[in-house]
Parts: sequence; structure tokens; C-alpha cells
Amino acid sequence: MISITKDKQLEMYRLMVTIRRFEDYLYQLFLQGLVPSTLHQYQGQEAVAVGVCSALHIDDLIFSTHRPVGHGIAKGMSLKSIAAELWGKAAGCVGGKGGQMHLTDLSVGMMPSNAIVGANIPIATGAALGFKLRGDERVAVSFFGDGAANIGAFHEGINLAAVKDAPVVFVCENNQYAASTHVSLATKIENIADRAAGYGIPGVIVDGMDVLAVHTAALEAVRLARNGDGPTLIEAKTYRYKGHSRGDPGNYRTDSELAQWRSRDPISRFRQHLSDVGIEPELLESIQKQADYLVKESVQFAIDAPEPDVHEIYTHVYAEKAE
Repeated sequence: MISITKDKQLEMYRLMVTIRRFEDYLYQLFLQGLVPSTLHQYQGQEAVAVGVCSALHIDDLIFSTHRPVGHGIAKGMSLKSIAAELWGKAAGCVGGKGGQMHLTDLSVGMMPSNAIVGANIPIATGAALGFKLRGDERVAVSFFGDGAANIGAFHEGINLAAVKDAPVVFVCENNQYAASTHVSLATKIENIADRAAGYGIPGVIVDGMDVLAVHTAALEAVRLARNGDGPTLIEAKTYRYKGHSRGDPGNYRTDSELAQWRSRDPISRFRQHLSDVGIEPELLESIQKQADYLVKESVQFAIDAPEPDVHEIYTHVYAEKAE
């Protein structure tokens, strides 16, 4: 395991706790009928987003899916801009027009998240090829689920990136289910990362419930990409605690399966690691309390924020005509 500074680890812990607190609070409000938009939640997968994004530079780009809140927070998006977008407000990251599945903030390298399964894979490859053509030392990252590994865009995007040695990292968040279909029912092989051999690129399997393991794998993949050695396919084996979307109770999973994965909770495991290396419990508790405060503050901001002007419905539909 590589050496990571205390401050870096505390920042990673803060991000993971913030993601969990934000998603949990949204779910509480949803149960009360107070969330106006849809939800595809990220609880349980925090180690993947934080582990990967903590290995990137601010100008590196990430391409997310229909479960983008964790990725956005890990890459540095404002909680207020995310919350306001969920409430469809003018202060939202895309002015209230995108909702939960279409978050973006170009200032921190969060490209528009894509609700179409696997669609961002070739788009990330395209961005990476742009970096290479311009001579930029930047990296693109595509996040996608295990279900996306069975569609054409997966093969096309990764194959092109491999042929061109594009500086891109493909991160398969294998949370075991594509909606309600278990990965074993859709994929013959045991490991999605094994498919990397068919493209002549590294395939890495990592414990997606261990943020330090994910971070180590991501650092090496980013190093290769930035040095001109092409893409890597990382498969992070993880689990989502909630159903596929806000209306899914997840009855296709057993209580024992859920309990087994929860026993390996990425935040609890990382907190124990931090305690073991001498981080004071009071400091960890203060991080959690600060996250609670910021989450509730951001949601209240969203609730109180003004609605978009009605005329905004006509903007960003077509390019503005040049004078």
C-alpha cells in the first residue's frame, strides 16, 4: 500500500461521510414526500468515487452515470448546487433543468452525467483523445456499472482507447446488480476486469469497499494514462445499499446478503483504520458533525432558492445565433 498523508486521508474520510450523509438525508426527505425529483442513490459505493477522484487533478475529467451524486461530491462539486438541482431551482448546477441524473460542474472537471447505461464510455475516450492530440497531460475517467459491461459502447469505447493509447481510466463499479438483475445472470465470466485482456490493456480487480485499495489502483492507472501508456480497466467490487431507484424496495436481495455487505461498510472500515493509525475520535466525530450541518444547510438552501424564470425554458435548446 502506498503512503498517504494524514491530511489526505482525513479529506477522503470527509468526502465519504459527506456523500453518505447527503444521500441518507435525501432518502429521509423522500420518504416524507419532500424530494421533488427522482433518486438513484450511492450509499455503499463511496469508497469508489472518493478513491478514484482523490487520485485526479482538478482539470482531469470524470464522466458519471445515473448515480452521480457521489462522483460529483468526490470531484469537488458544491452541495448547494447539487441540492438546488434536485429541487429544480435556478441555483442548481444546470439551472434546474437536469435534475439528479444530469449533474455537471466543468470548473471541477465534472462532465454532464449521463443516464443512458454505458453511454459515457466512448465519450470519455473521445475526451481523452482530445487531450492526447493537444498534448495536454490530463486524464479522463469513465464510471459505469456492471450492466454497462454488456453493451456495445463498452467494447467500442475501450477498444478505441486501447488502440490509440488514450489517457483514460475505465472504472466499473460492480455493485452486483444491473437494476434487479444479478451480475451472475448476465455475465458468464467471474470478473469483468478479465475482459481487459481482449483489448491488450491492464485489468485490475479491487475491493470497492476499501477506499485505500481503490485509491492505490487508481493512482497507478492514472499514472499510466498520464505517461502515455494508455487505458486501464478497473473493476471495483462494491454494493449499493438502496434499491436501483427511489421506488425500488430491493426485494430481489436477501436480508443476509445485505447484512454481509453492510458488515464491510467502507466508511466504518476506513474510520477503524484511521483510529488504528492514531487519529483522534474527537476529530472524526467533528468531521461527521460538520458534514451533517453542511448537508442540511444545502438542502434548506435548495428549498428556499427561487424557481427558474419561465423564459429560461427556451435557453440552452439551440446554440445562440452569432451576430
